[in-house]
Amino acid sequence: MEEEEEVIGFLDRVLEDEDVFDSGELDLESPLTPEERSPGHRPFKGDIEKGLEMKKLVLSGFLASEEIYINQLDALLLPMKPLKATATTSQPVLTIQQIETIFYKIQDIFEIHKEFYDALYPNIQQWDDKVTVGHLFQKLASQLGVYKAFVDNYKVAVETAEKCSQANVQFQKISENLKVKGPKDSKDCTTSVTMEALLYKPIDRVTRSTLVLHDLLKHTPKDHPDFALLQDALRISQNFLSSINEEIDPRRTAVTTPKGETRQLVKDGFLVEVSEGSRKLRHVFLFTDLLLCAKMKKTAVGKHQQYDCKWYIPLADLTFQTLDDSDSCPHVQTLPEHEIEEMKNKISVIKSEIQKEKKAVKGQSRALDRLRKKMNEQESCLLLHSPTIPFRIHNKHGKSYLFLLSSDYERSEWREAIQKLQKKDLQACVLSSVELQVLTGSCFKLRTVHNIPVTSNKDDEESPGLYGFLHVIVHSAKGFKESANLYCTLEVDSFGYFVSKAKTRVFRDTTEPQWNEEFEIELEGSQCLRILCYEKCYDKSKLNKDDNEIVDKIMGKGQVQLDPQTVQSKNWHMDVIEMNGIKVEFSMKFTSRDLSLKRTPSKKQSGVFGVKISVVTKRERSKVPYIVRQCIEEVEKRGIDEVGIYRISGVATDIQALKSAFDTNTKDILVMLSDMDINAIAGTLKLYFRELPEPLLTDRLYPAFMEGIALSDPAAKENCMMHLLRSLPDPNLITFLTLLEHLKRVAEKEPINKMSLHNLATVFGPTLLRPSESESSKAHITLASDIWSHDVMAQVQVLLYYLQHPPISFTELKRNTLYFSTDV
Repeated sequence: MEEEEEVIGFLDRVLEDEDVFDSGELDLESPLTPEERSPGHRPFKGDIEKGLEMKKLVLSGFLASEEIYINQLDALLLPMKPLKATATTSQPVLTIQQIETIFYKIQDIFEIHKEFYDALYPNIQQWDDKVTVGHLFQKLASQLGVYKAFVDNYKVAVETAEKCSQANVQFQKISENLKVKGPKDSKDCTTSVTMEALLYKPIDRVTRSTLVLHDLLKHTPKDHPDFALLQDALRISQNFLSSINEEIDPRRTAVTTPKGETRQLVKDGFLVEVSEGSRKLRHVFLFTDLLLCAKMKKTAVGKHQQYDCKWYIPLADLTFQTLDDSDSCPHVQTLPEHEIEEMKNKISVIKSEIQKEKKAVKGQSRALDRLRKKMNEQESCLLLHSPTIPFRIHNKHGKSYLFLLSSDYERSEWREAIQKLQKKDLQACVLSSVELQVLTGSCFKLRTVHNIPVTSNKDDEESPGLYGFLHVIVHSAKGFKESANLYCTLEVDSFGYFVSKAKTRVFRDTTEPQWNEEFEIELEGSQCLRILCYEKCYDKSKLNKDDNEIVDKIMGKGQVQLDPQTVQSKNWHMDVIEMNGIKVEFSMKFTSRDLSLKRTPSKKQSGVFGVKISVVTKRERSKVPYIVRQCIEEVEKRGIDEVGIYRISGVATDIQALKSAFDTNTKDILVMLSDMDINAIAGTLKLYFRELPEPLLTDRLYPAFMEGIALSDPAAKENCMMHLLRSLPDPNLITFLTLLEHLKRVAEKEPINKMSLHNLATVFGPTLLRPSESESSKAHITLASDIWSHDVMAQVQVLLYYLQHPPISFTELKRNTLYFSTDV
């Protein structure tokens, strides 16, 4: 059954993935507008390079993968003839029936694809716009019935091969070491593959032609003779895949966990508890005399919802003691950073789809309900997996409990609220089962936090928050009774939880720190700015054993609402946050994303910022601009272990000082670099690429990158993406490859710096690809609030594609005039 479920599951994912076939689009994350998605749309013509014809690239890539597939089938068939020959001898390896079961329909599939390849090959070799291939795909689709027979037999074939392998040593050796020939141009002549792996190839392949048909239709004009034939082939393929998937269970429904309250309720909210090694969303209630942890009971439809008490601790017995040396810290499952980022991407895309659907239907629809359900599922998952800061509480007479929070601010609030209540003369309370039941029952009525912070729980009229850049200057602080080493951190909310975005330098031995540091913070639907003031701890003996535990003492904390009306004026807005008798003075102003990311060419050509990269490299007689080489070298020397390198903002005044130094080619630049905060150097490198008059990957090729990353077929995508790199001017290409290898080295230190390839692609993708204003004004304009627009996501995906690719050599790239992927 496992193999069958794997087969059906694979096809189910292809069919069901973001409703590919329901929508008629390639996928939900396609960066194209509806107009661009239309099959007749051709976004770029002969101005790119004669060889870059998208349809030809798609076909070339598919042809290369067909050659590999045929070689795989050939390798599978190779032992069949000798096995059949021995079947009639006195010492057969396998019986005729076993051979026919294992190799069922392989010969037929081989012949179908060999005929298709032989017919398609000359068309690619003698390519012009009038070449037609639709009839070949139509014929291929009409022969898919043979795959139905193969799929029906697949489970038995694999089981038979496994049994025969166990029973016969000779067959075991054969099945574990089948030789697959490489492509004609490949240096590696053969590779060893198991029979089991090769038997799965047709299952994999049956979806490939369907995905390629989507790509081909996208790049075929409606009036081309191929269009109707390709459409027909796609219809046949879709029907075939649907017929295989008929019995698949519908997708699981989203699970929503609500919340609760009691007695005299002081505070309540949703926290993630680590219970038995896994994360659970709990509603925690702080009463005047006890802390109660509850979860929502599952109830029948129409029944009154209730909470179920998981545990409670009388405040008189509650302590915050940390783990002793003898205690072991429970293992906590954590998702890789890139998976967290992918969840955010999906949420943003679904939000965009919901807005489109609302405009289209002007009300409720099944599609809208389905999208909202998906949104709820993704957001609930993100809320569960994003917190990492431990908050440990202990019952003096019992066990310890561990919560994970997203912010030190939140942890401090809970701790302070509990400690304030503990100052009163509390008696330890023991509740009877009836009392506990009554208390838990009242949580539902008393709760102040009614919904987990997901979009589906918000009113449509509620503010979506700010998208763009918040500039914050942290000026100074007053009110400290004793001299201390002081610094501030800045947090903003994003996707329902708070994220630390910036940190001032430590001002030593003072009661009146004067930081005057400016930061640029990216906002993702943010509604609130928090400032926390800390005393820096240099005493190593006080370090806590919890990885994420902050040992520095919080001196004060406060927050301000980011009111769009107030913040969106173009002027600086000065304010003071009061916290525990401390006053922190700061200024802020907001810049929308479209304004802050404008590329403005420099009026002077003597500097490096805002000057074409070709002008700078020619002037310097270098292959890569000096500024890029020096910043990379400094980051690799002392910033590669820095948590959040390239994500945490550098101080704006430091970045401007470095910018000025590079522009005037000052002699002190190397001294400045060695003395400067590493986040400022990382910020200077990002600023250089952001201020190029056109993106590093060029305006001219931008539409092609958007098209290439949207291709479904891996071989076609590889062919296209490598062709695009070859099409870049040499200074752009060499600089890009240099940056690429640097970012890969940074990501190697992810366990320390928390910067995955996906994180780095998110930071640099829009910077390297976003078109100049003249180009972007021609393009489809998305809402300023949609920070994760289709375009931005596609820019991230383009850079991520190259970051995840094996090393790309400049000379190899230039040597290959036609690039075929062999990894299919």
